[in-house]
Amino acid sequence: MSATQQTAATGGKTFFGHPRMLANLFSVELWERFSFYGMQALLLYYMTYSLAEGGLGLDAGVAAGLVGAYGGGVYLSTILGAWLADRVLGSERVLFFSAIIIMSGHIALALLPGAVGLAIGLVLVGVGSGGLKANASSLVGTLYAPGDDRRDAGFSIFYMGINIGALVGPLLTNLAWDAYGFHVGFGLAAIGMAAGLVQYAAARKNLPPTAHDVENPLPRSAYRRWILIAAAAVVLIAVVVATGLLDAGNLANVMAYTAIAATIAYFAVILTSRRVTAVERRRVYSFMPLFVASAAFWSLFQQQFTVVALYSESRLDRNLFGWEMPPGMVQSINPVFIIVFAGVFAAVWTRLGSRQPSSPVKFALGLMVMGLAFLAFIPFAGGGPNTTPLLGLAGILLLFTWAELFISPIGLSVTTKLAPEAFRTQMLALFFLSISLGTTVSGLLAGFYSEETEVPYFAFSGITALILGGALLAAAPVIRRSMSGVR
Repeated sequence: MSATQQTAATGGKTFFGHPRMLANLFSVELWERFSFYGMQALLLYYMTYSLAEGGLGLDAGVAAGLVGAYGGGVYLSTILGAWLADRVLGSERVLFFSAIIIMSGHIALALLPGAVGLAIGLVLVGVGSGGLKANASSLVGTLYAPGDDRRDAGFSIFYMGINIGALVGPLLTNLAWDAYGFHVGFGLAAIGMAAGLVQYAAARKNLPPTAHDVENPLPRSAYRRWILIAAAAVVLIAVVVATGLLDAGNLANVMAYTAIAATIAYFAVILTSRRVTAVERRRVYSFMPLFVASAAFWSLFQQQFTVVALYSESRLDRNLFGWEMPPGMVQSINPVFIIVFAGVFAAVWTRLGSRQPSSPVKFALGLMVMGLAFLAFIPFAGGGPNTTPLLGLAGILLLFTWAELFISPIGLSVTTKLAPEAFRTQMLALFFLSISLGTTVSGLLAGFYSEETEVPYFAFSGITALILGGALLAAAPVIRRSMSGVR
């Protein structure tokens, strides 16, 4: 155990009772999420608004699919970031370079016009965000000794930092869009990421030595082969785009199939590795139902950026004392609730200690609450333009928040606990793959949503989540035994 981990396990200087470096990672992720969600709050509207309104004039169904595919691509790219961390650079350096790439993407969205700026910006932000996400969470895991009961609470605090950025980002970028246009809003996202990069560059030297470890170094003799593989992949993508085999209409389907294939491959690599012990292998098997539950959850939760975004523009009464609130500001409601309740959930888990529900039970409860959130749309469905009160949607998004707090920070935490030592960061990439698959599916599901199908759409989604949550709850004791001592 490193000196830093020993300090974390035994006390010493802390940040709200946690390792002090949690404050630095908290701040980095805050600024990255400011830029990411600030941009994403504008994205669907930028695609669907007419050219005269400063948008691209895309069909709403196609745009929703693209938003889902983009979100899925962000989480899919965590594979690349995790592989680079475990085999080439280590988590700390991958995080630093990823932040630079993200900032470049936001600058492209702000300065380059039309579809060219959209494509370049989203690719850079997607690749960079994937590299940053898996490694930031992995670095949080290095701050805690094995068996430290504060780990779940620490990830909840880290998650609160994420959501402070997610709260402020959409508010400011929407105000900028409303006053000056889309590209000024994207420019604010670039400024936020620049602030995060400066902050991280100043603090990165204080991370524990384990943050710089390359868990499974790639032999120098293999570098040339992997560079050629990467070049071939880039050429292949360019060819399928140039020939029309991959386009806006089928991108979401391709992304979903890619996420499924990558998931199968990743599980196969980990389970067949000779560096994985029998106990570690059992724990990986126990992770599989949690993976499925996570994918199902995110396929509903990420509809905040597709179905809820469309609903907010057409159904929501956004009049506040004579001022019409930009629809993208709705994206800040969930982070407000996260900020309020993340600390509450963290305090509950800390107080319960070893008596808290197991991770499978928390996942099951999260799925069922998510199902209730979709069923709560039904009383407002079919009511016509501007008929849903803002407080009504806020109540629904409160359920979104509670569901999220049962699954997202807990998922990050349990993944670090179940991960084999040789695949620490890459197991986090597997968890993000579940989010990739769910996010991509959220865009595909949005294609079935319309004003005419609201009631069956919300009913089917809600009931399916309740059934899946109930099944996971029933299976929780069996999953818990396979986790071999991990809660």
